[in-house]
Amino acid sequence: MIAHYKVNEYSTFKTAFDNDAEDRGNAGLSLLQLWREDNGNAWALYQVNNGKAARDYLEGAAGVFNSQAGVTSADFHMVETA
Repeated sequence: MIAHYKVNEYSTFKTAFDNDAEDRGNAGLSLLQLWREDNGNAWALYQVNNGKAARDYLEGAAGVFNSQAGVTSADFHMVETA
């Protein structure tokens, strides 16, 4: 899965992102790479180990993370190796 986060400030996002690692892991998401585009945009590449748990997390508990991290919008794209 590729995720794009629009954020208020990258440093706030990164601190909250690091603190959320266990919750993401419990939801079947393993971070492969995190990129910073600029102070307001970050991209993440995840391996999805449990599709249902990941979707449930993104539709529910991720809202708490988003508010703590200053995420103003997030887009998630499930992709497969071609």
